[in-house]
Formats: sequence, structure tokens, C-alpha cells
Amino acid sequence: MSDRKRSTALAPALALALAGSAVLFAAPAAHADVVDVEYKCQTPIGDKSAVSPIDIKAVKEGDGYKLTMSFQKGVSSSPIELGKGAMNPSAVIMTDGAEKVSVPVSGPPNPEAAPANTPIKITDLSGTYTPKKSGKVTFTAGVLTIKAMGTTTTCTPGNSPKPSLETDVTAAGGGAPRTGDGDGGGDTLPQTGPADSALALGTLGATVLLSGAAGVLWLTRRGRQPQRTRP
Repeated sequence: MSDRKRSTALAPALALALAGSAVLFAAPAAHADVVDVEYKCQTPIGDKSAVSPIDIKAVKEGDGYKLTMSFQKGVSSSPIELGKGAMNPSAVIMTDGAEKVSVPVSGPPNPEAAPANTPIKITDLSGTYTPKKSGKVTFTAGVLTIKAMGTTTTCTPGNSPKPSLETDVTAAGGGAPRTGDGDGGGDTLPQTGPADSALALGTLGATVLLSGAAGVLWLTRRGRQPQRTRP
């Protein structure tokens, strides 16, 4: 088989390997769910409870992530009408996984008057999460606080809700700690995560295939060289 035909035959295999490497390079997608959260609320007029589906989204912004917490149903009510802008909501989002922190989020006051004894629609709450460690992180609805007309209502999730969002985050600078400082041991390379391992694996696979292809072509050409006869 000629060198040209061997190169043509090897091209599909090389393309397949490179395509496989590209799949490995791709970052895993985030997993999000709308989760029903059963809030137990301590209000000025007694204990109340309500369930609201909660959605949490994360968007990369600079070194951090903008979190947005959305309520699909109201979780508290007032015995009197609340005028426009009378209610100020805030909450915390709990993270788990690569690191455990509480992220404060807040939102604008109610844009419209809330009738008496009617579930109050909570505006979208947002805040910034700046990870100090890289890896997979989950985001779960935490305590909700509603301030209105000089009163405070505190609503705590009572059903141990599951996370509304799970995604990979990247800390500024990679988030890998340095070791050996101050003990004369010198710095070590930062630990690599799943994405780095996939990159290394994909690169290795492509390199091995390329090396194999080059070896086949070299052997082919070497075999085609005329043998010298001794004088």
C-alpha cells in the first residue's frame, strides 16, 4: 500500500480520536431543578406555613457567580394591605460540595400593593458568590426574611429541601492551596480537577494515536527502501 493510501486510511481514525478528545474537553453541564420548599414562618401574628417552588440560577461574572433565587408562589401574607414598596425581602443560599458557605441574596421591594390576607409574591433575590475553591457545588434555599412596616417575618425551610442547582465552579487563580511555604519544602504543583484530568487524558490519547500513525508510516517507508548488496 502506498504512503498516500495509508495516510488516507489513517485519517478517519485520527479524526475520530480528536473528536473524542473534544468531547472530553467539554465542561459538564449544570443540573438545575425547581424544588418545593416548605417554609415555616414566624410572623408578628403567629406561626404560618406555605410551600413555594424555588428556582436558583448561577451566571459567571468576573471572578464570581451571580445567583438569582426565584419564588413561584408567595409564602406569607399580611392581615392588612401592604402598599407598594412596603415589603423588603432577603434570604440566604446555602452551598455544599467543594465548599460550604452562606450566600446572602436580596431583592427590590414589592412593585405593587399586596392585598390583605393574600400570599405575597416575593421578588427575585440576587447576590454574588465568589468561590474560594474549585469543584462541584450545590445551591439550596435557606432562611427567608421579610421586613414590612417595622415588622420582621422569618421563614425557615422545614422539609430539608434538596439543592435547586448543582454546577462546577472555578475559583480565581484555580483555588488550589500552595503547600511547603515556610517549611523549606518549596511549592508543589496545584492539584488538578476533573476538567484538567480530562484535558490530559484527551491530549494523551491524541498523542498516542499520532505517534502510532507516524510509526506506521516510518516503518512503511523503511520497508520500501532498496536493500544494498555487498560488493
